[in-house]
Amino acid sequence: MGKPQVVVITGPTATGKTVLALTLAQRYNAEIISADSRQVYRHLDIGTAKPTPAEQAQVPHHVIDVVDPDEHFDVARFRALAHETITALTRRGKHVFVVGGTGLYIRALTRGLFVGPQADPALRKRLTAQEREHGPGFLHDWLRRVDADTGRRLHPNDRARLIRALEVWLLSGKPMSAWQREHGFRERPFSTRLVSLVLEREALARRIQQRCQQMIRDGLVDEVRRVWDMGFGEQLPVFRTIGYAQIVDLLHGRSTLEEAVAGMATATRRLAKRQLTWLRAEPEVQWYTPAQEQDIDRVVQEFFERARNA
Repeated sequence: MGKPQVVVITGPTATGKTVLALTLAQRYNAEIISADSRQVYRHLDIGTAKPTPAEQAQVPHHVIDVVDPDEHFDVARFRALAHETITALTRRGKHVFVVGGTGLYIRALTRGLFVGPQADPALRKRLTAQEREHGPGFLHDWLRRVDADTGRRLHPNDRARLIRALEVWLLSGKPMSAWQREHGFRERPFSTRLVSLVLEREALARRIQQRCQQMIRDGLVDEVRRVWDMGFGEQLPVFRTIGYAQIVDLLHGRSTLEEAVAGMATATRRLAKRQLTWLRAEPEVQWYTPAQEQDIDRVVQEFFERARNA
């Protein structure tokens, strides 16, 4: 038996990955593995654009709702869960679609993950304390000085990954970007077909604006209040991510609803730009617009048929 087959459907946020994946997964007797770094959290549904219960009823989804908002989750854990799921689905005769826009998750799954120094909880605690002492942006500025490549790639508010990158440098004396270059991401545990959706910039901006407004109508503000009432405080990293950060400011009176929606849209557009930059650096990605569903379907069908006829 050859390597398990995996179709990856990725692309910037709001390009229509979920709708496309649901259509194709039903057509090809497949199940879906989410490659989204926020959809792993229970109770956070609207702000993460998690597939709805109705959508999850259409096609089983995996690596969704696996940890509480105050639990740690990283790329290594995602990779382990995804590997385990792919093995199980393949044994059951199911096809596998990996769907999401978290580029690091997709790269680690399809091309491997470099093994750097083990986590040092005491060091991480010190770095967190230094960020609180010196203010927002301290860790990002530090990282850009010692590892410019990784610093350019990470968002200033992505504290978990900033701390990991600084941890790697402080413990090994070698930047994370150097570790990654040496690793080369040459592992190929699966046979893969990578499909990325792309939209013209103005069209994507309109979709993003509509999505942000729809999240408010769907109850994003109440979702944040509800999760706070469950005991998950606003100090958690997920509440500094897009959508949730703006609602936190709204609930504290630091912005109006209109300003919160505008801030969400601006931050989401910037995220989409970073996702596109990441994907353009990935080999083997095939680019399509959402309107090219028939072309994508043909590519997926040929991919599965080659293995069946091999």
